[in-house]
Amino acid sequence: MVAERQNSPGRLGAAAWVSGLLFGWGLALSGMIEPGKVIHFLDVTGRFDPTLACVLLAAVTVTALGYRLAGRQPSGPWFAPDYDLPRNRAVDLRLVAGAALFGAGWGLAGLCPAPALADLASGSYPVILFVASMLAGMKGAQLIGRRRVARDSECRFPA
Repeated sequence: MVAERQNSPGRLGAAAWVSGLLFGWGLALSGMIEPGKVIHFLDVTGRFDPTLACVLLAAVTVTALGYRLAGRQPSGPWFAPDYDLPRNRAVDLRLVAGAALFGAGWGLAGLCPAPALADLASGSYPVILFVASMLAGMKGAQLIGRRRVARDSECRFPA
């Protein structure tokens, strides 16, 4: 019965809706949907604004506590059949290159994905363009990844 309740689409949808609402509200309340906050955080020699570091510290603290509490739940997660934790912990070229590209885009635009999605509500053309470009980049990376996997899995016979 517990597994059926955990997999209920209505229950999962409600949990996702409440989580997204809290997340978006937190981003807006903290001002993190304003690109200037990010740009001024990265401008350590000029108009430095440390508020992003405060938001990040609070987020990491809450997340760490959440992981700690989740590990003590003998019955597993409340809204899913199992925990979906990353299994790959390798720091490889793909991770480093992706992080560098993410950082470059973040620094140039002053937006990262979640705040950009939250800021779509503003109807701002630059934000809409950023999100559209971000989605195109994500789709392009996905297609390249699929092509690489297909190429690497082909059978090759010695000549």
